[in-house]
Amino acid sequence: MNKRLLISLATAVGLGFSTASLAWLEKGGERDETLTLTPDRENGIEVYEVCAGCHLTEGWGETSGTFPQLAGQHKEVLVKQLADIREGNRDNPTMYPFALPESIGGPQAMADVVDYIQKLPMNPENGKGDWDESAPEFAQGKKLYDDNCVKCHGDNGEGIADKFYPRIQGQHYAYMMRQFEWIRDGKRRNANPDMVKQIKGFSDKDMQMVINYVSRIPVPKEDLAPSADWLNPDYD
Repeated sequence: MNKRLLISLATAVGLGFSTASLAWLEKGGERDETLTLTPDRENGIEVYEVCAGCHLTEGWGETSGTFPQLAGQHKEVLVKQLADIREGNRDNPTMYPFALPESIGGPQAMADVVDYIQKLPMNPENGKGDWDESAPEFAQGKKLYDDNCVKCHGDNGEGIADKFYPRIQGQHYAYMMRQFEWIRDGKRRNANPDMVKQIKGFSDKDMQMVINYVSRIPVPKEDLAPSADWLNPDYD
């Protein structure tokens, strides 16, 4: 039976899937096909209009964390999340109808839009936690990050594209807090099982401190928009 149909049927009868093979890195499907395609920038601009209603034309989302910043994210990560939502491996009722082929197209459209998003300059004023570099909580957050997160997300939160580990530097604090809590508590079905194990013992305060630190990791200047007032010229 087609995997997408199987998942849809299971969802309809209230079963759902939680196995790591389905929710994390099962081979094949739209994700792998999309990553083999040559992107078309002009079509990427057109497809992204569907996404811009929530993530803004700049790809910056909201500092409140309601919508994440997409700009600058690895295309591999973007494709994985899109494919997971489309295939029923990640629960996102708000995004689901906009991610469907009827809204944005098939694998070629996905290749076009994620390549476009990856190249957008990032918000120079992402949402940050409350503790600045002078606070002891900042230092404790850095230690938690160094001890638990560096292997996958890198020294500076840059992630690893070919392993589908997201870039988290520059992401909004409130969004990362929500995702971290869901992953820790088993509410995000497509989470990397290695991360679930790594952070299962984090207290709420640990979570706040480490995400505060991540939200304050500097983004390389060349990856940032010139100012927080920058407007995407592709949508003038």
